Order: sequence, then C-alpha cells, then structure tokens
Amino acid sequence: MAILVNKSTRVMTQGITGKTGQFHTRACVDYANGKSCFVAGVNPRKPGENLDGIPIYATVKEAKQASGATVSVIYVPPPFAAAAIDEAVDAELDLVICITEGIPVRDMIRTRYKMQEHKTLLIGPNCPGIITPDEIKIGIMPGYIHKKGRVGVVSRSGTLTYEAVAQLMEQGLGQSTCIGIGGDPINGLKHLDVMRMFNDDNETDAVLMVGEIGGSDEEDCAFWIKNNMTKPVVGFIAGITAPQGKRMGHAGAIISGGKGTAQEKLAVMEECGIKVTRNPAEMGKLLKSVLL
Repeated sequence: MAILVNKSTRVMTQGITGKTGQFHTRACVDYANGKSCFVAGVNPRKPGENLDGIPIYATVKEAKQASGATVSVIYVPPPFAAAAIDEAVDAELDLVICITEGIPVRDMIRTRYKMQEHKTLLIGPNCPGIITPDEIKIGIMPGYIHKKGRVGVVSRSGTLTYEAVAQLMEQGLGQSTCIGIGGDPINGLKHLDVMRMFNDDNETDAVLMVGEIGGSDEEDCAFWIKNNMTKPVVGFIAGITAPQGKRMGHAGAIISGGKGTAQEKLAVMEECGIKVTRNPAEMGKLLKSVLL
C-alpha cells in the first residue's frame, strides 16, 4: 500500500505545453503505469490540442470532468503558479503537486489562506514531487533510482531526497513512497502530515526524514513522533557543515532570531527518540541499522 498516490491515480498536468511541462510529463508517462495514470493537460490557450495523445483542456474543471483526474501537477511559471493552485483547489481535486520554484511569498500566503476551507492537499511548491516506486511518479524525481520496498522517505530538500534514496538502494532497501515536500517558507504538507500517513500505512516499516534549517516543522514532527509513532524514524538536517566543509541547505531555509539551527533541530529529534546522523553520507546505513 502507498500513501497519496498509486497505480490507480489519475493525473492532469497544468502547464503541459511548456518546455518543462512537456519534458517531465513525458518522463512520468514513461515510468511504470504512467501511460494510464496521466490522462489530461491544461492550457487555457490550447484546448482541443494534445501532447502525445494526452488531451488538453482549457480549465482544470473541464479536465477533471472529462478525464476523471483527481490529482494535478503544476509546471506553470512563478507569476501564475499560485493562481494555478487556486484553480485546482476550486475544482476540488484531491491533491496538487506544485513543482514551480520562485513563487512570490505573498501569492502563496493568499493561496494557503484560500485552501483552508477546501479538501485539496498540496505538496510543494518548489519540490521534486512524489513517487510510489514501480507504480507512479509525479514530478521531476529520477524514477530509475527507486524500487518498491518498505521505507518511507519525506524530505524538504530535493537533491537530498535523491541522495537518501540512492543510499537506501545501496543498502538493498526499497521505498513505499517518497515525497519531496519543498523548502519554501509557505508550503503545503509538512513533515508531520506525511509522518502520520506513513505511521498508518501497513506497508511502511520505517521512515527516513530529511529536514532543513529554519522554522520549527521538524521539531513539531519530532514531538509527535515521540508520543505517537510506532515505527523507527531516522533523521538528517540539511544546513550542517558536511565533512568536506561544504554547507548543506536549501535556498529557502532561513534561520530567524537564532532559532531553527541544524544543531537545535537534531538535539530535539534525538531527545524524542529519533536516530539522527550529522553526516549526510550515513543516512542509508543508519536506516538499515534500525531495521536489524
């Protein structure tokens, strides 16, 4: 069992005719069950056209009604991406994955406020997306590095999502679902939201959680894990100094008022019973150790 998406999910692409939308939609179609999962595109200027047989509609509502899609992935340019999320929310989709980077914070504040009275869940923005290995991928994750298994992955960092998966694969560990939640200050699902889902998933045995400096999302999740989680969790915080002397972190990760440092987050996570590593090269090995 996967969380949020599986081979039965039906997806539309908002921004399907742009260069990025075309490239990644084709890559998703070519992965696992993508041909049956990706059923519609949206571009208000090109209704009636198609991309490799995927019909394009003028609005999200029309695409939903015609195709049955309940999930959207967004590759719309930053000035228009928040409005694209709004349109998907107004259409009452189940899930929206916004890949777009650089959306103005003010736009996202308005969008998050509008979402409060709707059912739609949001992953992102500024994220790599979600993948349930060997079933479906939605976004820009490289599908070939994943395989089906029983480890859940949730990460604020896109590149460290890939690194975590690569290390798990080196240890012979597949993944149930991998989610890049994005590193922007105003986003959708948090670590805690995803952790609840993994805890309830009977085919996830352990979770690898990658956080970043800034905010308190990782600490909030850690306290919940201490009191509620029934499965082992391994953690790493991007923002510490890696062994090679390079600073690890996301452009959207900001420390405010001296709070939200990597060491502070790691200390809270350790206090809450999470096994943490301060070396990003050890994530996979540490996760395997908690399963032995």
